[in-house]
Amino acid sequence: MSLHGARVAALLAWVNSTKVCPDPLKDLSQLQDCSVFIRIIHKIHGSKEGESVLDQPLPERISFIHGFLQKHCRHKLAAENLVSAQKLLDGEELALAKVAVLLLYHTSMSCKNPGDWNEFDYKTQVELASILKFVLDNEECLNENLEPFLQRRAEPSSSSMSSSSFEEHSPLSPLPHKQEVHFLELQRISSFPSTNLPSTPSSPMGDIMQTPQFQLRRLKEQLVFERENREELEVEMAENHKLIMEKDAQITMMQQRIDRLVKLNEKQAEDQLEPKEMEELREKNESLVGRLHEAFRQCQDLKTEKAQMDRKINKLSEENGDLSFKLREIASNMVQLQRALNELSEEHNTAMAQSQEKQRQLEKELHAALQDKKCSEEKIEILQGKISLLEDQLAKLEECSTQEKGEVMGDVLKLEELKQEVSSLTAKGMRLEEEKQQLDSLVTSLQSSLSESHRARERLKRDLQARAAEGQA
Repeated sequence: MSLHGARVAALLAWVNSTKVCPDPLKDLSQLQDCSVFIRIIHKIHGSKEGESVLDQPLPERISFIHGFLQKHCRHKLAAENLVSAQKLLDGEELALAKVAVLLLYHTSMSCKNPGDWNEFDYKTQVELASILKFVLDNEECLNENLEPFLQRRAEPSSSSMSSSSFEEHSPLSPLPHKQEVHFLELQRISSFPSTNLPSTPSSPMGDIMQTPQFQLRRLKEQLVFERENREELEVEMAENHKLIMEKDAQITMMQQRIDRLVKLNEKQAEDQLEPKEMEELREKNESLVGRLHEAFRQCQDLKTEKAQMDRKINKLSEENGDLSFKLREIASNMVQLQRALNELSEEHNTAMAQSQEKQRQLEKELHAALQDKKCSEEKIEILQGKISLLEDQLAKLEECSTQEKGEVMGDVLKLEELKQEVSSLTAKGMRLEEEKQQLDSLVTSLQSSLSESHRARERLKRDLQARAAEGQA
């Protein structure tokens, strides 16, 4: 099965953004020698740890990459099972794409300054964000799910991430009094001390890296890293302590040997040994004393180093405790904010549905009123035409005899009735116009309420993102 074209293109765009290769890559096959992956690892850690590996054959390069993935890219998976060394050796594109995914994930988690994601176009950001979200959501079953994810076509409901995943397009419903109070309470909940950070332009990658899920995972990764550093220091300290104990034992043995030699010297002096034997004993004694002084010096150095290690471990323990407390505090506040945001969203959705129904009803009434007004205006025009015709006839009758005027008196009365009907209609029309203006005013008010509600929700989202950014700092 062929790979998902858009995701492969996004991975290549990310690899090119690291600027570790002189010419931009256009195909996964250009990653077959694994040198680009090794350079990316160097750039992530800012060291030349595996620089010599670049001069080694391909199997050694793959072994180095495997070791890195096993040590750093851990989310309850075995790197050798997820990325087959044989498939990398064969240059299989699916295996190369897996390594790129894991390095993207590790870089996003470990780098304090992951770079300006806005250098990517929106479509590429959407695909990169979908890859990060997939790894976060599938940490415990990445072995089974990563291959189908990289191979299958985008699914509108699950695997693909459209722009609607990161943006809110629909207007929110107006907030009743109870909801306004709830929003104020939410602001109070979210007002724990934080560092005000400058706002950045919204982007799919920026949005997903500000989510509580991503921030908590990053903090956990930092805690694991600090814990491993502490364990390594403790192992090193234990080895140094063992060495100190060995040196102390050597010093004790040397001291005992010196004591025995001193006693032997005294005894030999008493026995009046030959000067040559005394000189040999003196030289041995001086040699042992020199070795003793050197052992003392080494012991002192080890004790000094041990004291420094103790201080460093104590400092790391304090920082680890502070970080753990901060993680719990941020996680608790984020849970409260997320729960409150979910509740507010549900209330908004309900109110929005009611508002939309009310708006449809008002628009229906407005349409009916406009139709009624139109019919009345047409009827008025017809009646006014009849009135004009009758007025012309009356003008002619004034020139006729009195008898003829009496015969058409009925037409005069008919004319008066038409005038009264017209008056009753230009009045009904005024009422309809007033009603139309009232309906227009209601529609305008409703739209204003919807806009205000939308702004309130946006403020809440920005507040939640600020808390997440504080956790990242």
